[in-house]
Amino acid sequence: MEGTSPDRISVGSAPKKSSSSSRGRQRKFSSSTCKDFLREFVDNELLTSSLEDWFSGHSEDCGFRKPAFDVPFDLTELQNFDYALEGVTFQQLVRMPNALHASASELFEATAYLALEDFLHACIKGLWETFWGPDEAMPFSVACVHSTSSKFYPAEKAISSGKLDGVCATAVLRKNSKHTQGRWDHIVVLALLRPDIGMVSAQGDQEPSPAVLGEALFFALRVLLSRSLSRSSTVLRNSDCVYLLLVDSQFGGVVKVQGDLNKLDFNLNNVYNCAADWIKNHAKITVSSVDRVWNKLGNANWGDVGTLQVLLAIFHSMIQFCGEPKYSLDELATEHSSRLQSRRSERHLDRQANGNGLFQFQQRSRSPEIVEVQEEATVNVKPQETLKLEIGSVVLMEDAYCQKGFQINDILADSDPPIYNCTPVEEPTKTYLLYVGSSPSHLEPAWEDMNSWYQVQRQTKVLTLMKQRGISSRYIPQMVASGCVAHPGPCNKPSSSGSCGHPWCSTPILVTSPVGETISNLIRNGLFGVEEALRCCHDCLSALSAAASAGIRHGDIRPENLIRVSNGSRHPYFVLTGWGHAILEDRDRPVMNLFFSSTFALQEGKLCAASDAESLIYLLYFSCGGVCPELDSVESALEWRETSWSRRVIQQKLGDVSAVLKAFADYVDSLCGTPYSMDYEIWLRRLRRTINEDHGKEIDTSS
Repeated sequence: MEGTSPDRISVGSAPKKSSSSSRGRQRKFSSSTCKDFLREFVDNELLTSSLEDWFSGHSEDCGFRKPAFDVPFDLTELQNFDYALEGVTFQQLVRMPNALHASASELFEATAYLALEDFLHACIKGLWETFWGPDEAMPFSVACVHSTSSKFYPAEKAISSGKLDGVCATAVLRKNSKHTQGRWDHIVVLALLRPDIGMVSAQGDQEPSPAVLGEALFFALRVLLSRSLSRSSTVLRNSDCVYLLLVDSQFGGVVKVQGDLNKLDFNLNNVYNCAADWIKNHAKITVSSVDRVWNKLGNANWGDVGTLQVLLAIFHSMIQFCGEPKYSLDELATEHSSRLQSRRSERHLDRQANGNGLFQFQQRSRSPEIVEVQEEATVNVKPQETLKLEIGSVVLMEDAYCQKGFQINDILADSDPPIYNCTPVEEPTKTYLLYVGSSPSHLEPAWEDMNSWYQVQRQTKVLTLMKQRGISSRYIPQMVASGCVAHPGPCNKPSSSGSCGHPWCSTPILVTSPVGETISNLIRNGLFGVEEALRCCHDCLSALSAAASAGIRHGDIRPENLIRVSNGSRHPYFVLTGWGHAILEDRDRPVMNLFFSSTFALQEGKLCAASDAESLIYLLYFSCGGVCPELDSVESALEWRETSWSRRVIQQKLGDVSAVLKAFADYVDSLCGTPYSMDYEIWLRRLRRTINEDHGKEIDTSS
């Protein structure tokens, strides 16, 4: 930003005297105030000094205790990331020099910055080609940040022009054709090369020193403030979270800073105390352990914890600016299972389950010698037989008390995995929905089986929890039965949770009521009109209200999860199904759907109080003939939402259907991204009144 830009501010030395918004993250401070704050906020040592008592635990702000920082990534997350990167090649060409063998400090520092820049380039190149694909041009670059001018230079240029002494950090930048020199709000992730990072590991400490951590927090806040001034909606949406990398010539760690800048006091007479107060009281800071990144030869240990932490921080930072990748982390990680199976076949290993459900491995040959395996002796591994039900077939389900038979009447075409329309053998006049899960006999379940796990096991848990908490609503499916498939032949499984080895053994089943026709099918047949839209909105809100009373949110509202029930009822009504992805606690994550997920879900990966209602608005908009956009990424989905709401496209379309739907859309729009809860009752009353007035039909609200 020329002129008024914070990019021109001196960073790292003593200070010299001298409205945009994003949906879901509205800025409450003015741009001029933020720019003035940045002009004064230039000395990291003054900030560290303001935080000294907090770091040492001699402050009332922390109850006279040292701050305890959580880690940004747990070991399971790192292991999953390691599986995803299996077979991926990262190539660092410039070796990191070893400080113990450095002949000249100036030459060592120059080589270290070149090596760090090359390391970051190798990271973003490898991650981009792995997750986003090699066909797309990489939108990132790497450059050094100069402290006195805040300009960005390639390391070679900084060295050749004699400006290496002023380099304070190395940044991964989002490329911008209008600003090729780079700006602070283009910083994706920032790396600080400091000589004493490894001392933490040597001394057995878990966290960097207060001096290093204070400097990291200083740069983190500068990046967040710069992002908050950006005109880019993508950058603005990420003005509350940034990753910092702390490295020396051997070790490295990650600092993640997250917080709402609206809670920062922009007092220009006391910027460092204001910044310190925000860090202590309003920021969430997570700090990783300091682990080895480079070996003694200067090569990066790509598969070790230290390097994986750095790679994962860069990966999350890239997602912030580019949206979800083409190939998800979980999709690539599950390929580890197939590789493991291939390795087991290669080594001729058998799998046997013991009584505890664990697996023991035995080699086929008892000979300790290396023997030649003849071609005809090669082991043929048969693929797992999966349970497929056909129309007319009968499946036996057993629970703790008895066996029940269900005859398959139909297979619903809208669902994957399939959902079956079935009739109990003993009660042929009744019809239910039957869900079949995946067999637990796999060593590691395939990722595609996770859909059936959510559909059966998780949904069974949610519906059981609803029953225990006294939730009873005709707009929520009722669990009729749950159990496991009773397979043909003898079953000698060692325990109730084990498996006898039969591919169907312990395969879970869920049976629910009622049966209906999905909204997607109604739309295809031209049967979703004004009355259906109003009733759908009312009935879905009733289901959400009942679930919310027990602290449960749906998280996966889409046309396939809403059915219209007409049998045995005076008037058809809608039931909200598909509760497998319901949010029961803070750690649960909703499904990401480019068309139906709420803005907050796409941005934060979790739900706010109005998220389900916002998803319902999108469902009604598309179901009533709203123009379906071409969405291929989270970024495009967020841009469509921002444009559609700001131009009132959604409200106007729903207004063509009913004034109450338009008013409801405005109400939901005002709540999106806020902590305020939904007032379900007032909108249920208005919808009931509208339906009764317009159509002369009353809604049955009995449960």
